[in-house]
Amino acid sequence: MTDTVYDNDVLQQKAKDHLWMHFSRQSTMETSGVPIITRGQGHHIYDVQGREYFDGLAGLFVVNAGHGRARLAEVAAKQAEQLAFFPIWSYAHPSAIELADRLAGYAPGDLNRVFFSTGGGEAVETAFKLAKYYWKLQGRPTKHKVISRSVAYHGTPQGALAITGIPGMKEMFEPVTPGGFRVPNTNFYRAAEMGAPADDLEAFGLWAANRIEEMILFEGPETVAAVFLEPVQNSGGCFPPPPGYFKRVREICDQYDVLLVSDEVICAFGRLGHMFACDAYGYVPDMITCAKAMTSGYSPIGATIVSEKIYAPFAEGNTSFYHGYTFGGHPVSAAVALENLDIFEEEKLNERVLENSPLFRAELEKLLDLPIVGDVRGDGYFFGIELVKDKETRETFDDDESERLLRGFLSKALFDAGLYCRADDRGDPVIQLAPPLTIGPAEFAEIEQKLRGVLTEASNRL
Repeated sequence: MTDTVYDNDVLQQKAKDHLWMHFSRQSTMETSGVPIITRGQGHHIYDVQGREYFDGLAGLFVVNAGHGRARLAEVAAKQAEQLAFFPIWSYAHPSAIELADRLAGYAPGDLNRVFFSTGGGEAVETAFKLAKYYWKLQGRPTKHKVISRSVAYHGTPQGALAITGIPGMKEMFEPVTPGGFRVPNTNFYRAAEMGAPADDLEAFGLWAANRIEEMILFEGPETVAAVFLEPVQNSGGCFPPPPGYFKRVREICDQYDVLLVSDEVICAFGRLGHMFACDAYGYVPDMITCAKAMTSGYSPIGATIVSEKIYAPFAEGNTSFYHGYTFGGHPVSAAVALENLDIFEEEKLNERVLENSPLFRAELEKLLDLPIVGDVRGDGYFFGIELVKDKETRETFDDDESERLLRGFLSKALFDAGLYCRADDRGDPVIQLAPPLTIGPAEFAEIEQKLRGVLTEASNRL
């Protein structure tokens, strides 16, 4: 198969004239154009001019099985020929049924019921609405509030945005859906600034979990419906849970009749070495939200997986959940997801992540010898590198400095060095890495070298 030839100038002009980018400054495209990616193969992507880049973010925490999997494209085509579309509104089709069965088999405990959507934000929106409706059906209609963590990202639909803990992403849309409340996250590197135990990781984890109890009691248990937590928090730069954190959170939720939602839109399907990341940390939630890597991005899909307890009111009588999406459980997407999960099992991608994660961490921790690198943290194939102005005091950059460092230099410099990843300042400035699960030690070293070159130059600019 020959590559399609594109005219960069023509595409750039059409993009300027018509394409509204997501989460992007349109002015940048107007003045500098936009990188145009035309092809992917394995852990590399290629731009319109043929330049090669290491995909250090798996697209957007998505392409876990790697780019260019012909068998996934073939399955999509075969399904589209047989049944391209049919809704699951009062009807069903085989691929949605088979995928629901597969996901329920992977999920822990009695999370056996699968509600499909087309992406992560929709999965979170579904969980939020379902939590509120569930408590109404229990005769407890005042339980409508939700708790999440500071700087956490849970999506952009109006309901999901209420759960998202990033003020700068919400203020322009105020008033958002009411009922969202925030507690501290598990950034142990910044524990002292939170007034938390800073020299004992386990004590810090219990402190952070107990802030959830404190918020429930402050708002009143009779008003709190659910707690939404990522296994490893993405926004802010990969905050893993300290030992004992989720055990304590589960105890708190059970004590006060609050549902625990594990938002695994990023963390599920191998990112942490398990199909569902709650298994990595030994807790069973009441709901799991997932999307992204379920198909490795070859077709869009999302799901909210719920326990038998939450499903029970809908199992008999006239009660219906009046919620859904036209393309939820799409036949093509469901077929691709099943084939993608076959690849995971055949190639033992989860086992690969568990085996290699310590090597990945060790390679990235070499960067701690640079004055700009304050912390390296994460789990599985999911790491964040926090950048600091002063390593001794852990002083971070102010907004202007962060703007110049991240947008003015790092993002472009990393890409020019052949590494696509994320330079992010939704908390303190970080570089995030979440490559395809197919890579190993040789690629870890390549990533470290590319980062070292750019971060050394950034250090010299301070």
